[in-house]
Amino acid sequence: QGIKDKAVLEAMRKVERHLMVPKDVHRYAYEDRPLPIGKGQTISQPFIVAFMTQAIKPKPGMKVLEIGTGSGYQAAVLAEIVDEVYTIETVEPLAERARETLTEMGYDNIHFRVGDGYHG
Repeated sequence: QGIKDKAVLEAMRKVERHLMVPKDVHRYAYEDRPLPIGKGQTISQPFIVAFMTQAIKPKPGMKVLEIGTGSGYQAAVLAEIVDEVYTIETVEPLAERARETLTEMGYDNIHFRVGDGYHG
């Protein structure tokens, strides 16, 4: 679908999306569609995550700020490529679940904050 960046494609293959969604939707985790993650929020469809990631031309050495952690999926994809990801989420239960999931997955280059990204 137009995603050509090899690092982005490899990151998308590596990140286990099913670990970031509720068990009742695991069977849909690798379909190219958004899925509910609770609190009225969704995990973005894989194409959109790949498209946004490719758009910033990520490379090793970069630090990236993500506004809206959600499930942590975008943060994980970015963390596979760049050195540091800083992510902020207003919905505390989602932020905590993402932190737990990504820590269990072994990501140590993602830094979390609960708050309103509008304020930096």
